[in-house]
Amino acid sequence: MATLAHAPGGARTQRKISLAWIALAVSGGASASAAPDTPSSPVMSASATATATAPAAAATADGPAKTGASTTLADAWNKALAANPGLKAARFGAAAAEGSILQSQARPNPELAFSQEDTRSETRSSTVQINQLIELGGKRAARMRMAESEKAAAHSTVAETQAALRYQLVNGFNELLLAQQRVQFASHLHGLATQASDAARKRVQAGKVPPLEASRAQVAQANAALELQQAHASVAVAQQNLAALWGGKAADVGEAIGDFTATSEVPTADQLDALLETAPAMALARHALEQSHAASELERARRVQDPTVSLGVKRANEVGRNQVVLGVSIPLPLFDGNTGNQLQALRKVDQAEQKLQEQRLQLQAQVFAARQQLISSNQQLALLQSQVLPTAQSAYHVAVRGFTLGKFSFLDVLDAQRTLFESQRQLLDQLMASHKARAEIDRLLGTASQDRTHTGI
Repeated sequence: MATLAHAPGGARTQRKISLAWIALAVSGGASASAAPDTPSSPVMSASATATATAPAAAATADGPAKTGASTTLADAWNKALAANPGLKAARFGAAAAEGSILQSQARPNPELAFSQEDTRSETRSSTVQINQLIELGGKRAARMRMAESEKAAAHSTVAETQAALRYQLVNGFNELLLAQQRVQFASHLHGLATQASDAARKRVQAGKVPPLEASRAQVAQANAALELQQAHASVAVAQQNLAALWGGKAADVGEAIGDFTATSEVPTADQLDALLETAPAMALARHALEQSHAASELERARRVQDPTVSLGVKRANEVGRNQVVLGVSIPLPLFDGNTGNQLQALRKVDQAEQKLQEQRLQLQAQVFAARQQLISSNQQLALLQSQVLPTAQSAYHVAVRGFTLGKFSFLDVLDAQRTLFESQRQLLDQLMASHKARAEIDRLLGTASQDRTHTGI
């Protein structure tokens, strides 16, 4: 919150707020020297588009604005969908599940056996037979159900990976928009600080203020130049971070096109509760429970022993004829009734049920926290836009006019500048917090976007 107090005859402006509206600050100083009654506004409207004047602002300190590639959020999303390695890996995992389904449908192979009795040709007998294991107790059906549940879990993993990628992309794109906003306001600040330095130098030459005032103005100008350099560096970093999501380069991203100042409405608690059960994390937990049930059924089916039937031909040289051989064998479950595996599978079912409940509670808490963050950020934005920033801007104009008329020192102007700059920084921080909270809700619920008009994807 900002508390601005003005004491008569050169008192100081006091406050506690954030950054960048200093920008238009000194422009009032220069124009106030020529026309004290019409100071120019140092503050840009909060509804301005994030990239509207970034190129022109960069030209203020670094020469002509550079033109190049541009990227919208939808463009970045399409590139990430096509080339993100993590998403590709999840898709290959889902494709691999098709193999497990195919394998689960396979039946046991028959066995070809040959045996010979005696080595003398007169009394030798040879037997060739085929043995076939016959699965009983529903083992094949249980295997197929387990493979189907693994396939469903793999597809849920793809959905969860895609939701996480969307979260990274939206945040990365908003970080780039934020960096561009900072360049814009830092450019304004640098230009205005230069104007203020010129004005202070002229007043020193006219003998109206001591040389110390000019030195302070030069320091303020140098700090503004450093801030601009840092802002440009943050743009390059944000571009590279965004391009890394699809293995691209920062140059491929260029300027981000979007409205950083547009915030989304807060969804109701009922709307969010209705989407909890379809969230990717819940789907994964349910598929894990289904897998544990399928594994339990498979272990139960393995209690039933599988017989092996045999059919063959025996050639007995001693009697000079062929004989049909029929046989059947079955294991006797005297020592191993698969009891331990059944118990383990049942306990894993219990474990999966509790994990499902735990996941539901965690998801509810996370969604609630993200929604509260969205509400808080939007409320702070409204307060900043309606009260804090207009008050800080007004105080700045008063300081500039007072300095022009010789009533305030340049320290008062710098103090008012810092107030505006901090106010703007707080505005940008809260905008970013609002966007992150919205993206977090979409990630948790796995929604393509609760507010497509805002994200564009």
